Amino acid sequence: MSSAPKRSPADKDAASTSSAPRGGREASAAARLPVNLPVNRYVVFFAIAILGCTADLATKQATFSWLGLASHFVDDSDPANFARWRGDENLPHRWWLIDGRLGIETSVNTGALFGMAPGYWWLFATLSILAALGILTWLFVFKAAQDRWLNVALAAVTAGILGNLFDRLGLWDATGLASEYHHGVRDWILFRWPEIKWKIFNPWPNFNIADSLLVTGAIMLVVHAFVWREKKEETKEKGP
Repeated sequence: MSSAPKRSPADKDAASTSSAPRGGREASAAARLPVNLPVNRYVVFFAIAILGCTADLATKQATFSWLGLASHFVDDSDPANFARWRGDENLPHRWWLIDGRLGIETSVNTGALFGMAPGYWWLFATLSILAALGILTWLFVFKAAQDRWLNVALAAVTAGILGNLFDRLGLWDATGLASEYHHGVRDWILFRWPEIKWKIFNPWPNFNIADSLLVTGAIMLVVHAFVWREKKEETKEKGP
């Protein structure tokens, strides 16, 4: 009779696991690693971000060159500034597309949403930079761009961030304006809804293409969170 100790089933399973081929375990672990992003995710994201930002900056430049600004935005220490910005109250700085509802009116916002916290452009610029970096990291380092809806939504948000960041950094030509407006955001879309008696709708604070992209992206994120999200592709593990 053998004197060797008998092994329990659990010991046998442990021994079997430890003796499994190393290559099989490594292949299984590799199969669980995130797959590379398709090239079209990069193309779609950067196309929307760049084209959206370009559209915002181009429309701002064209509109302000056309209508100028009202006199209260202009530095009155030099009369030439009024000529540069057409800062004459007798000159039109508003043009209606749909009379009394939708139009174009130039203004400069020195704050955040609805003009809140005016003068803190440096804070909003810093937050914008951090947000843009966070989006890029989430999408392309942590591979969230695998989700096409999320990729498009955050591309729109990034376009809006970049468009307004350009203004907040003072990269546009604000020569001749009062100093408090040099880091302001240029707005030009005017909207009114006379049937609603709330003051905020009459008129709604002026906005721009960048703001529209930010709102569009935010709505898409809400839909993604509560209504619809893309099914993740399941990675199948293949044996050795």
